[in-house]
Amino acid sequence: MIKGLGPRYCPSIEDKVNRFPDRTSHQLFVEPEGSDCGRSYVNGFSSSLPAEVQEEAMRTLPGFRDAEILRFGYAVEYDSVRATQLKPTLELKAIPGLYFAGQVNGTSGYEEAAAQGLVAGANAGLKLLGREPLILGRAEAYAGVMADDLTTIDIDEPYRMFTSRAEHRLLLRQDNVEARLLPLGVRLGLVGEEQRERFLASRERLAAARTALRATSVAPETINPALEERGEKPIPEKCRLFELARRSDPPMDLMLSLAGAPELTLFEKTELWADELYGGFRERQERAVERQERAEKLRIPDDVDYFALKTISIEARQALSKARPATMGQARRVAGVRATDLAALLYELTRRRDPSARA
Repeated sequence: MIKGLGPRYCPSIEDKVNRFPDRTSHQLFVEPEGSDCGRSYVNGFSSSLPAEVQEEAMRTLPGFRDAEILRFGYAVEYDSVRATQLKPTLELKAIPGLYFAGQVNGTSGYEEAAAQGLVAGANAGLKLLGREPLILGRAEAYAGVMADDLTTIDIDEPYRMFTSRAEHRLLLRQDNVEARLLPLGVRLGLVGEEQRERFLASRERLAAARTALRATSVAPETINPALEERGEKPIPEKCRLFELARRSDPPMDLMLSLAGAPELTLFEKTELWADELYGGFRERQERAVERQERAEKLRIPDDVDYFALKTISIEARQALSKARPATMGQARRVAGVRATDLAALLYELTRRRDPSARA
């Protein structure tokens, strides 16, 4: 009879029984709460059923017939801010200077909360300093994807950040995180001088390694034994080393040594290899992002009267008036807004900037 909507990714035991009635078993983990306290937590047995039902069920478990239950399970529900109430900076639209992060924004998960805390905290500081806000793009960081989703999509269940939510995830790799975000951290004052110097030195080493790999050719008899040892196809004739970096498992250490490149860390070698391996796909995605961002970054004035825009459907007028998107990109993700509505809105904004503009 529970009406609350629990987290999709950590359901209670009764939720699992309802959702997976065909399963005949369920794995539990008994986790000691300390080395000498004698208490254990039964992970996978979370429940909001009545205490007497929980106790009866617990006693059916092997080894738990005489267990002493110190605390019964209970349901947790929390209210959250609606997407239409927040700006992309995680600032509340109705109360300037008030920022929200974590479960109150409808998310579930520690990493999600930490990322929001960083974005909200940075923006609170930037606002006090009178500086431009921090709005991470969807092709710039997973935190940017999450913040955009949280402020444009009307969420009806706890939100988790998955890679599948990012349409440009080829650009959001773990190995290029410093290249993507550290310069921004420096500009915002969130990264210290020592870390900045390490980053610049790393960029110099990578640039030198790329140049060396592109300038050095290798003969088949020199590289083929290493390629064959890794299950890679041998080369029939002399080729540039950077071409070999596009393989699934190239002998990077040998290649860098043959090229006379500077010594790289494992992290740097991974970034170098990934950039070469996915270079063509990455460049194609970057061009698509550039085209998209030119349209998406078009700002929508706060005072737009959507109900006065008769060229837009009534449903879109209602949705946009409620969501109050800050950019065309956000407007694109508002539920109920169609491509024809976006085209009409773009025309109205263009005409507002230049009354002589024609459709």
